[in-house]
Amino acid sequence: MSDIKAAMVGTPCQILAATKINKYEKQTGGSPIDVKIGLFCMENFSYSYLERYLKQQGIELYEVKEFRIEKGKFIANLIDGNVFKIPIAETEPFTRKNCHICTDYTSDTSDISVGSVGSPKGYSTVIVRSKKGRQIIEDAIEKGYITVDEISTQGLNLLEKIANQKITRNTKRYKKREAVARPVLSKRKVTEEEFIQECSLCKFENLQNDVISVGSCVLCGACEYVCPIDSIQINHRKPVSKKECEDDCHACYFSCPRTFVSEEIYPSDIDEKPLGNYLDIYSVKADSIIGQDGGVVSAILVYLLENNIVDQVSVVGEDKDAPWRPQSKLTSSVQDVITAAGTKYSTTPIGFKALDN
Repeated sequence: MSDIKAAMVGTPCQILAATKINKYEKQTGGSPIDVKIGLFCMENFSYSYLERYLKQQGIELYEVKEFRIEKGKFIANLIDGNVFKIPIAETEPFTRKNCHICTDYTSDTSDISVGSVGSPKGYSTVIVRSKKGRQIIEDAIEKGYITVDEISTQGLNLLEKIANQKITRNTKRYKKREAVARPVLSKRKVTEEEFIQECSLCKFENLQNDVISVGSCVLCGACEYVCPIDSIQINHRKPVSKKECEDDCHACYFSCPRTFVSEEIYPSDIDEKPLGNYLDIYSVKADSIIGQDGGVVSAILVYLLENNIVDQVSVVGEDKDAPWRPQSKLTSSVQDVITAAGTKYSTTPIGFKALDN
């Protein structure tokens, strides 16, 4: 790998994939992702089902400037200035069913997790999980990039309640899948030794059978990124392979967040901890950046660049030909981060597509 260090912002499945890619660098080739910023995520959405749903509401995708999720609402800002919004509870018609086996709401394998739930308007809830994450947050506070308050007991209880709701609901869903013989490998409890042993027997054909064909693929892009012969492709649809796998290559199976996950990454009792393992939790604000939920993610990315902690960060901007479809990229420009401030809904495999560019 090159000496370039990058910060990735992603959903729980993307962050888990990044964790696996670097932990099993010998098998996957590793990545330059050095800082992982995870987002709170209940579920993601399918563009094809979303397109069908919006047509029923008299809206075409080309009329949409951007999608947002804010304060319990799914929002479509239209090019003509109109706004379409519905409660998150009504998004079931276009929810990606592949998300229904995930029980991670707060990106448990990140260095820093960020989301709006649990904090007052204009603030983000920040969960610090690693020593690296703690050092970043403490230094960002000291240098004035962000300000912090204690999270209220009420806010913490709300966050735990919502995280528990995801765990309870999706545990029932994946157990129902298991009951009809559709294995959910990521929920099997395996030791590190068992993980390496199982994955070392598998190639893309096994990934196709065990994850993609049974509706567990989350389009994170990890398999496409780690493939050493550029055989795997994802173009807003399920991964496909164009060539025969190389002998003794198991990179895609090791990196996928929906194959086995060892107890070294997800402890066996992880679902008994709604917020996962963490060191600190705060309500955080960034007054210098205008963005959703206080602009905290953007402020952290600016801090990382300006203090040479990383060389590049992942941001999501607009596809010039389809503004409603977010496009990811890596950038070393602080101005790019500021321009992209504010959450955009995306099914884009954010970090990995950007790494390939």
